[in-house]
Amino acid sequence: MSQGAGFVSGQGGPESRAKIPDGERESWGARACRPREGRDADVKCPFCGQENNRVVDSRESGDGGAIRRRRECGGCRRRFTTYERPDLVLPMIVKKDGRREPYSRDKVLLGLRKACEKRPVPADAIDRIAAAVERRLHEAGAREVSSSVVGETIMEELKELDDVAYVRFASVYKSFRDIDEFQAALETIVKERRRRNRG
Repeated sequence: MSQGAGFVSGQGGPESRAKIPDGERESWGARACRPREGRDADVKCPFCGQENNRVVDSRESGDGGAIRRRRECGGCRRRFTTYERPDLVLPMIVKKDGRREPYSRDKVLLGLRKACEKRPVPADAIDRIAAAVERRLHEAGAREVSSSVVGETIMEELKELDDVAYVRFASVYKSFRDIDEFQAALETIVKERRRRNRG
């Protein structure tokens, strides 16, 4: 059994200040996620609960918007992974029925994973789509954004990534009411594929 576990951490400390090798260019995400001096470590081991751990490897995640840190617990000696991301101020999402709710990266990832289930789509690609959604929301510069911005961004990215995942997501997002709407989505995919092949 693997001894790895993953969870998101927004905090770091003395144990997590692993330096990126000299000469390696840092992205905006790497600079934003670099731990601050003097912060207390409160990253608990998911296996034994101890906070005494050290970083054995640090690198950017696949989407470039986070730092992936591989840690080793000083108590049970097992290893686990944390991800540190910049705390962006993102707009509220306005649903179709008028309800407003905070943007949820977890909800976006859940929808993507369902759409990509049993498809040859790497985890890094799913993370990149979530990062693309967040960039779009951040660049909008508005306090509130329609949920359609999130849905359309995901569909644009999936259309380039995997046809089956695109149709799966579209069928839920657009709430296809009959076979004709499903057929229209398939025709869109076929036209897009032909365009790419000609190019």
